Amino acid sequence: MFIPFVDLKKQYQTIRAEVLAGIGEALDGMQLFLGQNVQAFEAEFARYCGAEFAIGVGSGTEALHLSLRACEVGQGDEVITVSNTFFATVEAIALVGARPVFVDIDPETYNMAPSQIESKITSKTRAILPVHLYGHPADMGPILELARAYNLKVIEDACQAHGAEYQGCRTGSLGDVGCFSFYFTKNLGAYGEAGMIVTSDPDIARKSKMLRDHGQDAKYRHHLLGVNGRLDEIQAVVLRVKLPHLDEWNERRRSLAQAYEAGLPSSLVKPQEMPWAKHVYHLYVIRTPDRDQLRACLEAKGVATGMHYPIPIHLQEACRGYRGSDAFLPITEKVTGEILSLPMYPELTAEEVSYVCDCVREFTESRPETSKLEVRR
Repeated sequence: MFIPFVDLKKQYQTIRAEVLAGIGEALDGMQLFLGQNVQAFEAEFARYCGAEFAIGVGSGTEALHLSLRACEVGQGDEVITVSNTFFATVEAIALVGARPVFVDIDPETYNMAPSQIESKITSKTRAILPVHLYGHPADMGPILELARAYNLKVIEDACQAHGAEYQGCRTGSLGDVGCFSFYFTKNLGAYGEAGMIVTSDPDIARKSKMLRDHGQDAKYRHHLLGVNGRLDEIQAVVLRVKLPHLDEWNERRRSLAQAYEAGLPSSLVKPQEMPWAKHVYHLYVIRTPDRDQLRACLEAKGVATGMHYPIPIHLQEACRGYRGSDAFLPITEKVTGEILSLPMYPELTAEEVSYVCDCVREFTESRPETSKLEVRR
């Protein structure tokens, strides 16, 4: 049996006719950017998130970059974030001339540990940028409380958390601004690159709209130095077709996660869902000190896996200049040496999950007892 890490073809077949019809209409109209589909999708996604405004951009990276600029974070400022994330989170901070300041993560959720934040706040701090990693929200309550106390902006990296909830509120609507990626493998994915800025702040919305379109509020009236960061009409068509299915697909992911939880051996550390959270399992990430050996075993048995992310950002060569007192993040460094992502997508079958679990159990039962110690020790 072969089980891919992600299978996009299965999902496409269920919506193919609607996608092709929508793309055909867009091409017939030939208004290929900032047209009726982009405008409609912005309204629909804002409503879905529980926010006032949504601004379509070209990628999740652009959403982060332009949100920082819209919040007036710039040269010489500091932004508190995490190292256990995709590189774009920190890349966006650097692109505006600010310095990323890293805090360690919570060992249960792998997200920003709120207890680590206050000691890193300085006179240069302008924002906190938590990441809702793997589909599980960060613990936003204490983060927002600290931000209010120190007059800081909160920019949510929700690029892996479409539809996830914190205390009943959807991610992206909790801070000053939320940033989403619609990279094709995401819970809500385009058929190319796309992203979204979500906010209920009219000033941030106004600036974001200008920044994505060369800084103009009308043709040839440039108020800011912006970029070409517009969401295109074709991707908006695809996303509009997919959005009504998102909750159903997320519930399917949650059901598959329960099957993994029941079928995988207890010697592994499995994903946790905090009482205040709704996890949407963009990724199903386990931990084991035998990660590399397990991955090789699964590959030999036809099970594709991933590692998100094996080298933390503060140890990347490109971030050498940002290493300071926050260069040692013990939990981050331990976790990133043990993480392994198992196949997770709504079209995965119960039989395929059972096969993956059987393969993992076979591996763990063959290991020496010393390798079966609880990973958290």
